[in-house]
Amino acid sequence: MTTATSPVLEPSDTASPRRLVTPATRAALAALVTIVLWASAFVVIRSTGAHLSPGPMALARVAVATVVLTPFVLWGGSRNAGLLLPRGWRAVLPVVGYGALWFAGYNVALNAAERHIDAGTAALLVNVAPVLIALGGGLFLREGFSRPVFLGCAVAFAGVALMASDSSGRRDGAGIAFALVAAVLYASSVLLQKVTLRSVDALRATWLGCLVGTVVTLPYAGDLVGEAQGAPASALLGAAYLGAFPTAVAFTTWAYALRRMPAGRLGPLGYLVTVLSVLMSWAFLSEVPSALALIGGAVCLVGVVVSRRRPRSRDEG
Repeated sequence: MTTATSPVLEPSDTASPRRLVTPATRAALAALVTIVLWASAFVVIRSTGAHLSPGPMALARVAVATVVLTPFVLWGGSRNAGLLLPRGWRAVLPVVGYGALWFAGYNVALNAAERHIDAGTAALLVNVAPVLIALGGGLFLREGFSRPVFLGCAVAFAGVALMASDSSGRRDGAGIAFALVAAVLYASSVLLQKVTLRSVDALRATWLGCLVGTVVTLPYAGDLVGEAQGAPASALLGAAYLGAFPTAVAFTTWAYALRRMPAGRLGPLGYLVTVLSVLMSWAFLSEVPSALALIGGAVCLVGVVVSRRRPRSRDEG
């Protein structure tokens, strides 16, 4: 009698702890780590940007990230006897693309934007990117278009126009333009990275992007050396933090989550970046976007949310 019941009890007891940490849970936790670290990046960029210009700060960020990730990549590659580079030019080209656009171009554009606008407003504008990702998926990945996507785009860009109308001069307009360029580069890079993640793990995908970004931003090396000599220790620590945490850690956890979660479920979690960055900039920098900028940013996020809604009919994907 006891032997009959024990086989039934043992599997259920051993199965329940394993189900506490499912792959979906790990992916969600990885996404939350990314959100917190990316939100902090907007604040650190704003403070560090007073001492390091956009290009040199971008070089410092991706170079530090490359140094941090390299030992883990080499150790993992030697254990698995795997290649550091993806096989074939078709697999390499997307890596070069998102490495140059995201880890180099995006960082330079965002750094430049935050010399003109506060951290919260920059985060609000950059988070138009999910709408652009949806459009890019329809145009380049043949995912099709839906009414919510078009409606969301219209609402989001109305919000951008509202924020732009609050600019008090050319400097604010330049900041908005740089932030929108960063959003376009971010969206383009996500589409390229999704292709790469079919054959490359999250750690290598991030490391390769950082490596390409470092090569692309090397022309700023002379300026970085000159500016670093006159910068306070807090600015240098800020640049190191950007490389180690919002880049090396956060981009790896992002790639991990993107590989294991549908983009439609992962995207809305990114809206928390804006909320957290506004709160962090208020807490640490005493910066609060104007009322009109907040309203415009809220309209942008509403547009992004609307664009991610899925109709109940099955033909809409």
